[in-house]
Amino acid sequence: MGLLPTPHSHHYLSPNTPFPVAIYINQDHILFNQQINKHKRMDQYKGSDVDKYRCFMSGEGEKNTTWKLGVPPNFDVVNKLFEAGRTKIWPTGSLEEQVQNLVKTWEMEIFHKLNPKDFKTCDVTKLTTSVNGRKPMTPQDVAKIGGGYNMFLQTSLPEKLRLYNPTNETVDTAHKLFTTTFPRGFAVEILQVYSGPPVIAYKFRHWGYMEGPFKGHPPTGEIVEMFGVSTMELDEELKVMKVEFFYDRGELLAGLTKGGGDSITAEGSSSCPFS
Repeated sequence: MGLLPTPHSHHYLSPNTPFPVAIYINQDHILFNQQINKHKRMDQYKGSDVDKYRCFMSGEGEKNTTWKLGVPPNFDVVNKLFEAGRTKIWPTGSLEEQVQNLVKTWEMEIFHKLNPKDFKTCDVTKLTTSVNGRKPMTPQDVAKIGGGYNMFLQTSLPEKLRLYNPTNETVDTAHKLFTTTFPRGFAVEILQVYSGPPVIAYKFRHWGYMEGPFKGHPPTGEIVEMFGVSTMELDEELKVMKVEFFYDRGELLAGLTKGGGDSITAEGSSSCPFS
């Protein structure tokens, strides 16, 4: 067999070489990869004194951080959900654990820090995020459309067929809706890491229990989960510059309509268009 391309066409992996060992044709990438492996290895993403899975929540570096709710978030409840429901327990210091902590910390920052200038996981002057091949969005773009929930649940469906309509939701209404539906939170775990920095590719799983209503649909108490893949492009300081997500939003929304209630739209089916 030949060599397999990684997310960048100039990166190649032998089928017999364990991830994330890569053969870089470009000499600059060889030096860059060696520097990361030798000196940093993403050790900065090893948790913190207030949360073992998330960084940049306390200490001198956060004394001037503006939090959306006025105070740093507390993840004790969702951490218990994560530990009880995860399917993988990664070794301490492994690439998988560090990627998982990076993803959790990045999500914490985009959902809970009001000012993008306070983000430590990414270079906000370069950061773009895209979902399912849509146009990449800057933090300012995300703020304009109503925050992270609306970014992740973008759709091309006609408005009358939208179970969740991002154009009608704000940061506050979306936050209230999903924290009511998932009072214990919506946990995330990394299932597999396909390549390490500078371009991280991984598979993820999100899950929670529908213990509150959602858009007229009563709670079922059942698990609701979704799967997807993502890539994160990091700079020399291991700060995120570009994120791409690929998943079926209908997988999430279908799980929220099982209890009946209001009329089920086209999004109430797991066969929802991949939008």
